Amino acid sequence: MRAVRVDGFDGPAGVVCAEVAAPEAGADEVLIEVRAAGVAYPDVLHTRGAYQERHDPPFVLGGECAGVVLAAPASSSHRPGDRVAAVLPIGAFAEVVAAPEHLVLPLPDSLSFDEGACLPINYLTVHFALGERGGLRPGETVLVQGAAGGIGTATIQLAAALGARVLAVTSTPEKAAFARKAGAHEVVDAAAFRAEVAELTGGRGVDVVVDPVGGDRFTDSLRCLRSRGGRLLVVGFTAGAIPTVTVNRLLLSNTDVRGVGWGMPAFAEPGFVAAQWRELTPHLRAGALSPPVSAVYPFARAADALAAVDGRRVLGKVVLHPGS
Repeated sequence: MRAVRVDGFDGPAGVVCAEVAAPEAGADEVLIEVRAAGVAYPDVLHTRGAYQERHDPPFVLGGECAGVVLAAPASSSHRPGDRVAAVLPIGAFAEVVAAPEHLVLPLPDSLSFDEGACLPINYLTVHFALGERGGLRPGETVLVQGAAGGIGTATIQLAAALGARVLAVTSTPEKAAFARKAGAHEVVDAAAFRAEVAELTGGRGVDVVVDPVGGDRFTDSLRCLRSRGGRLLVVGFTAGAIPTVTVNRLLLSNTDVRGVGWGMPAFAEPGFVAAQWRELTPHLRAGALSPPVSAVYPFARAADALAAVDGRRVLGKVVLHPGS
């Protein structure tokens, strides 16, 4: 079968579409024929050996996909022919994957395979961020950095669905329009977001900042938090630089910086992801959560898809198809 393989840590340009052995499902795995796979920023890091869970080349890339069940354990709730989405530690960019049963999720009929492939990593991460880590309450205000990207649009949609006011930070008019279309209530310019947030909130600040960007925006994100209870959620570092916190600022303002490491409970705790999915499903069926797919690439052009993500040129998500 064909798959997207990392043969060395040469970045996106070094990935290849190659023939590899088809997987055999283990006792607790579901065999899935992949129809679409979502590309996420961690995939870019994997091509450089820069992600926290490092895999030795050669390996098949990818962490999320959607498709049709080919085979499942007798104890599974999934059956051959079922439409599913799945999240994997690695290996999703293949024509067929064997996914742990507890990481395979029923895909509502209202969603396409392309949309389903873009749900697991971003929407489950954001669910964990806003809920368990952020303690978001209806009526609170959320500031979203990198609002036109995959994590950003997922945050906009889920925060709004949970009853929050959403302020989106974007860097271009095109990204601003995209964030508004995703459901942001207001959009602010990345070059002057601190002042614009102060104006929009009457100087009070926001309750929660969701930050997948890091870099030089981090300090001003902290300054956007309301005193007594503001929370900044650290999701990633797409800007490249990992910021530091001057902790006296947290002491003086009674604010929090909280890490969002969704992968740890997701992969280690059977039932964790399924419980998240059950909470998201009503929003999926209602159309409140709908991943915006901006481009589709064949496996043979996976390097181009990864380069677009790496260059922060993607609006929403990009998807890979097994077909040529």
